[in-house]
Amino acid sequence: MQSPVGPLTIVVENDAVVALDWVKPLRDDDHPVLVAALDQLSEYFDGKRQDFDLPFAPQVSDFQKIFGQALCDIPYGETRTYGDLAKQLDRPAQAIGQACGANPIAILIPCHRVLSSTGLGGYSGAGGVETKVKLLQLEGAGSLLL
Repeated sequence: MQSPVGPLTIVVENDAVVALDWVKPLRDDDHPVLVAALDQLSEYFDGKRQDFDLPFAPQVSDFQKIFGQALCDIPYGETRTYGDLAKQLDRPAQAIGQACGANPIAILIPCHRVLSSTGLGGYSGAGGVETKVKLLQLEGAGSLLL
C-alpha cells in the first residue's frame, strides 16, 4: 500500500502478519489477513483507527514477543521511554532499544511510541526519526515532541 510514510508491504504467513516492510510489494494477494491488515492500516492513516485487530506471528525470540505485547499495550497517542519499558520488563534500557530496532511489524506493533529520556531515540523504519515523528503526530502525540 502507499501510505503517508512511504510504500508499505505486509507479509502474511500461516494466517498471521509476520512482517511489515518499507518496500513496494512484489505481488498482490487477496488473503483475508492481508486484506484486513491493509484496511486497518488505511483506517489508521485516515485517523479512524487506534488499535489493530490482527493475528501477529513475528518470527522473534520469546523476549521479543513479550516486548511486542508491551508495545501494543501503550495506548494510541501516548508514549513511553526505553527506561519505562526496561523497568516494566526487568531488562536493561539497551535491550529495549535493540528490541525496538528488531521489531519486524513496525506501526502495527507500535515501536514508534517509545522515546529516549532525552529525545526521540531512533526508528528503524524507512525515513528513520522523521517517520517516527509523522506517526506520533498522526496519533496526536506531536505535543510530546516539543
